Amino acid sequence: MAGNGGKHPDRKSNADRDVVALGIATAAIILFVGTGGTIVPQIIRSWMGAADKPNPMLVNALLLNIALIIFGWRRYKELLREIEERRKAEERARELAETDPLTGCLNRRSIAEETNRLIADQAAAGGSVSLLMIDLDNFKRINDYYGHSIGDRLLTTVAERIGALMPRGGIVARLGGDEFACVVPGAGIGKDPIGTFAARLVEKISTPVRLDENPIEITVSIGIATSDGEVTDATTLMHNADVAMYQAKKLGRNRCCWFEPSLENALRLRQKLEQGIRTGLDNSEFVPFYEQQIDLRSGRLTGFEMLARWDNEEMAAIGPAVFVPVAEEIGLIADLSFQVIAKALEDAKVWDPSLSLSVNISPYQLRDPWFSQKLLKLLVEHNFPPERLDVEITENALLDNIGLVRSMIASLRNQGVTISIDDFGTGYSSLAQLRSLPFDRLKIDRSFVSELREDGSGAKIVDAIVRLGDGLSMPITAEGVEDEAILEVLSRFKHLKAQGYHFGRPENAAAVRERLAGLGLLVIPAAAAEPNHTMSGEPVLRQQG
Repeated sequence: MAGNGGKHPDRKSNADRDVVALGIATAAIILFVGTGGTIVPQIIRSWMGAADKPNPMLVNALLLNIALIIFGWRRYKELLREIEERRKAEERARELAETDPLTGCLNRRSIAEETNRLIADQAAAGGSVSLLMIDLDNFKRINDYYGHSIGDRLLTTVAERIGALMPRGGIVARLGGDEFACVVPGAGIGKDPIGTFAARLVEKISTPVRLDENPIEITVSIGIATSDGEVTDATTLMHNADVAMYQAKKLGRNRCCWFEPSLENALRLRQKLEQGIRTGLDNSEFVPFYEQQIDLRSGRLTGFEMLARWDNEEMAAIGPAVFVPVAEEIGLIADLSFQVIAKALEDAKVWDPSLSLSVNISPYQLRDPWFSQKLLKLLVEHNFPPERLDVEITENALLDNIGLVRSMIASLRNQGVTISIDDFGTGYSSLAQLRSLPFDRLKIDRSFVSELREDGSGAKIVDAIVRLGDGLSMPITAEGVEDEAILEVLSRFKHLKAQGYHFGRPENAAAVRERLAGLGLLVIPAAAAEPNHTMSGEPVLRQQG
């Protein structure tokens, strides 16, 4: 407020000066007209020798009039220039306020105003307005890997591609980050034309871009919402399109999705889940559960695979298959993973040294070049032997950056950590990759193991993987052993490890301690403290004597 008040006196003084200048110039012109008609002929006749010299005072008055007229004219030209400069400055300020400086598209504020105008115009004409919310998938990865300069150029390219497809009367806006919006007006527009337009956008945007010799793959998710009798404002229309866009992301990449009222509940659940994960991390609610790993030849317990669970009364029913992908998408999977691993290392310290601890690592974590150092630091902090830790990496994680993965594996194995390739058979790894990457174990995906109940391709695939493991001198673990029938088939193969519900459901730390105490596999002082975490309602073993 103070800044605005400081400008007003200047404006008033400028206006006062302009009025004075205009008054002087007007008076000078009137005086020139009044005196010029008398003095000028006298001056001319005097120069020609036909009359006496005119009165000097009148001549001076005439010259003064001319000077005042010139002054007024110059001031008039300055005023015109100032007005033009102010107009250009106002246009530039309005442009900066209404457009995105990177792409030249409208911004979030201005598209809301334009959309409201279009909705009103189309409603009066009996038509509708469709809004498409466009979001680039995993754009943060591009910024992190190639740098923000490449990321900005990519956004500019995407904006150009969208603009090239826009129909007459349509508008494009960059809402922020990697999110764009298109508004397409038109009376009587139905779903088919807009759906076709959205499909063309997906095809155009997802075409690979080459920047500085870097071929960059893009995928996009689009949500579509259309105005009708109930949706009559831009805010609601953008919200609906945003809901549909999240559904498109959920269904997969390079998809379009129309808004349906039922999607609101899914979005609310998603938002609740995201907030719950953040709160859960702050409150240390994520805890490890353990699934037994059994040597099929001897029947001996050899270790446990750690599984994350949510120790929250309201969220306990939400399994890792739901909250882990969400944590990956919002960039919190590393925090969640290390929180659970730290607890597992403390739990496993009191197990018999012959028992191993297997932990799953998200592919997102392997994009962190410091991952191996962070994990090794955690082992040191908890005084846990590296040779007892087995890190499981999914096959698909090798696709992102095999060079970085190779470096991480080498760093961990140099310290004694073993590395297993998880869900083997479901990804795209080649024999060359298996030979070049120093894996210690293969884990057969449960989808193949579950088919062993029937005489189908599952048994042939398992047999092929076991033979491959023998050829590479790599031991095998079979996941998903759910019943005796599967176990019987697996027992026909050579030396294998196995895990699954047939050997027992995953258990919390307290239940595992109790189990190991019964087997004589606890290394714990008589007065050892109880575990510091448990799922609500689970029994807690307080001491082992």
